[in-house]
Amino acid sequence: MAQSSATNIIDEFALFRGNGAGIESWISASTPVQVIQRLNGIDGEPISHAQLNQLLILSHEAGVSDGFFQYYWLSGSALNKTHPYNVTRLPDYNPTYENLEHISSLPHLKWGLYRFYVDALLYFGNVRQAYRILREKSYDQLEDFFRSKRFDTSRLTSRGAPLAMKTIAKDDRYLIAEMACKTYDATSIQTLEHGLREEFKRRSAEGTKRVTFRDLINPTKQASNPRQVEMEFSMNEVLDEAISSEEEVTSKIEPILRRFKASREKALDNTNYYISMIDDLDVYVATSMRTREDFRKMAEFCDEIFSHNRLKDFSLRYFDPTLSAASGHEDKGLIECLMVKCAKLLVYVAGERDSYGKDAEAAMALSQGKPVIFFCDAETRSKFYRDVHPLSRLINFTNGVPVGAVVTDKIDDVIEIIKRVLTNEMAYELQQGKPGHFQLLEKLTRSIVRLQTADIMLREAFWNYYNIGHRQ
Repeated sequence: MAQSSATNIIDEFALFRGNGAGIESWISASTPVQVIQRLNGIDGEPISHAQLNQLLILSHEAGVSDGFFQYYWLSGSALNKTHPYNVTRLPDYNPTYENLEHISSLPHLKWGLYRFYVDALLYFGNVRQAYRILREKSYDQLEDFFRSKRFDTSRLTSRGAPLAMKTIAKDDRYLIAEMACKTYDATSIQTLEHGLREEFKRRSAEGTKRVTFRDLINPTKQASNPRQVEMEFSMNEVLDEAISSEEEVTSKIEPILRRFKASREKALDNTNYYISMIDDLDVYVATSMRTREDFRKMAEFCDEIFSHNRLKDFSLRYFDPTLSAASGHEDKGLIECLMVKCAKLLVYVAGERDSYGKDAEAAMALSQGKPVIFFCDAETRSKFYRDVHPLSRLINFTNGVPVGAVVTDKIDDVIEIIKRVLTNEMAYELQQGKPGHFQLLEKLTRSIVRLQTADIMLREAFWNYYNIGHRQ
């Protein structure tokens, strides 16, 4: 065989060539010449299962079971009912493969390898380790393994609607925040009103002609107000209204207080509804809201996403943070941790500033291997989270697989990714960031969702010792 033919075949399989031993180095410059010669003649003489194993063994790699051979090279559209993603959408697929008993061409061989590498990165985080585990399994065992990774879409579309949440006007949703609760609860409101009245009297005595609520709660030269931020948040809608008497302090606050009580009561009931469907929760929305406008925008975001026509068939159970409250911040933390643990996926909505709470929630979801979507409202934010932010790459603590978030600045992408996750239609692309550094991209947003490091020492140490705690 001419040297150019050997070089062409090696180059054609460059995507699958890592910098480690085993299956990653199967078709490379070190591959025995008789293996390359046999691959070069594949168009005239297809490669059987037995011959494939010979080629692997000649290359110092173990062979594969008959089930592995059938699963990765002779099965196609039928797997779309049992595999976690659509295998026919990967490069080099041809429907004719499903009627064959052998590997018929180099594209056919590449398609099966591509499938295996995607599966290896998705569920093992290490190509060589995945090969060791999967190569001996029967067809039924492989099918059962990957079926367990799917979502039951038919159940999601047939379960019907959940109990309806109690409605809270979007303009009132800020009143369920903890800061509003601190302002308007029964023990605080009397102190608040007394303090505002006293400040009004003081300023009136000084001859101030126009006094607003903002004036009353802002710090003065004599003393600062440690509750200023809380009170500005809670009294947002009357901050700049003028006050002409002490009585007017109370009369302007009373309507807000009534709406606070009504909104909080509904929000507490809604939290019970969320807990009642905890074993069926689909999407958890993580965000931080520091202003009344933040609550409005978040409510509109949830409406736009979850009422969209593309998601209507699922009767989605989703956590809307603008509709829920708890009796205290400790209970709130426990409830939200439970929902993150039970939800199928998490949507992280980035705001003007980061917060520990939503970062921790995203980290919890990623460390459980759950799909996480980061929604950023500008391209600069999107680039920041994709390329820099530490939460864009974490480890599934159960199995050690590196996981990454899907990052986008388009609401339409959020809707589409939710649909693809729940219908087992996620689309992936395999690439190498640098030699041996395998990356698995989510195709719609080009986000890196899985990877294998090119650092051989780190890779071997990681997989040799990651689970050491379980052995002690």
